Amino acid sequence: MSAASASSRWRRSSRCRRAIPPSAIQRRNRLSAEKAKPAPPVMVIGLGRFGSAVARSLTRVGHEVLGVDQDMAVVQSLSEELTHVVQADTTNPIALKKLGAGDMEHAVVGIGSDIEASVLTVVALADAGCRDIWAKAVNANHGRILERVGATHVVFPEAEMGERVAHMVTGKMIDFIQFDDDFAIVKTRVPRFMAGKTLLQTDVRKAHGVTIVGVKRPREPFIHAIPDTVVYLSDLLIVSGATDAVERFAALT
Repeated sequence: MSAASASSRWRRSSRCRRAIPPSAIQRRNRLSAEKAKPAPPVMVIGLGRFGSAVARSLTRVGHEVLGVDQDMAVVQSLSEELTHVVQADTTNPIALKKLGAGDMEHAVVGIGSDIEASVLTVVALADAGCRDIWAKAVNANHGRILERVGATHVVFPEAEMGERVAHMVTGKMIDFIQFDDDFAIVKTRVPRFMAGKTLLQTDVRKAHGVTIVGVKRPREPFIHAIPDTVVYLSDLLIVSGATDAVERFAALT
């Protein structure tokens, strides 16, 4: 190969290398770093049915969990399942600080039966410097108090599950999840008028004010719904929209 040919080839190769924008390399490196970054630790206080379920789920998806409960029997029962689990009185600010509550990005307070302990624990977490506090409430008044003393998120698991079951008990909905602003997603069966037709043909968005998000066929994974998707009576639908609209749609099944 001649020197001129080699030089020309090198210049072409150099141009190809320079064609990769620095921003793309930086973005790729950033994404790799984000993937390698470990999930932040979470403190879960109150390891009853709600708290232990949250703690197990967090552990399963890769979070380091510090479980805390006042009952030593509960602590011992979860010692093999959670990363760390300790017995402590979380209404005591000093005890929480010793556990490193101020270093935690997230905390979940699952105490429900003792409202005073629930409120005092949220106060202690907020005073320790925990920025993201999720707290379980047993009623609306309890929830308002938790928000005022420092809870950043308040959940009502019993009320939410009751609403969910109420929608599913008739058999029209297989699952129901309601969000804020009167929006819901449901899993339901295919109404007879849709069977054997594409979503474009039925145009349920215009006729019923809902969107078919996904379709589940027997023994097959969910597929993303597109206008050309044909649905059958044996399918299940994932439907989103205003709560009253998805309720009316599910009632057609």
